Amino acid sequence: MTPDDMKREAARAALTHVESGMRLGLGHGTTAKHFVDLLGEKVREGLRVTCVPASEFTRGQAESLRIPLTTLDDTPELDLCVDGADEIGPDLGLIKGGGGALLREKIVAAAAHSMLVIADDSKVVSCLGRFALPVEVVPFGLGATRRAVERLAERLALPPVLVLRKDADGHAFVTDGGHHILDCHFERIDDPAALAAGLATIPGVVEHGLFLGFAKGAYVAGTSGVRFIGPA
Repeated sequence: MTPDDMKREAARAALTHVESGMRLGLGHGTTAKHFVDLLGEKVREGLRVTCVPASEFTRGQAESLRIPLTTLDDTPELDLCVDGADEIGPDLGLIKGGGGALLREKIVAAAAHSMLVIADDSKVVSCLGRFALPVEVVPFGLGATRRAVERLAERLALPPVLVLRKDADGHAFVTDGGHHILDCHFERIDDPAALAAGLATIPGVVEHGLFLGFAKGAYVAGTSGVRFIGPA
């Protein structure tokens, strides 16, 4: 199977947890896109669900498939959130945000009673950090915020290599919420909880891509099939 085939099979496995009447959170990214496509097929066949998309891209995709949508204002509690991940580490700790939707993805995941992750097996790592950690920041005071993140990295013995994400035209990438993203190349994050706690104290940091304690399980697809990773 190609990596794209693997993503689709992982999405198909997660779909077995969906039942009529559920309130679902729909993630963002290439793997989540497969889940939304497969969910659309089930909706056409009569499955009744109500969904909250985690990005404008996912919203447009779901609307094109006529998947019923709602908002967290109208439906503040969800039964299940299904989303991809850039890395899956020990204890189902995640790095997310490669697609730029980490803030909304975390809000949706936090509103769900359960979160399932879907991915190909290249995303499973023994230690988080190989994938650059996205940190969503307010444009105002960007230089000061960046220096504060660098100082935190230095205190935690992490390499303070931060890169402002750019779009295809070379301009600063803008999230759905109107923010920028600093991609932090830490290489290896031995204490994700300490890093998450430190980032949460920095004014100007809106959110970060460490999703700790959110996922209740992950479907991971490889050349030999799909396996389930549960909590330790």
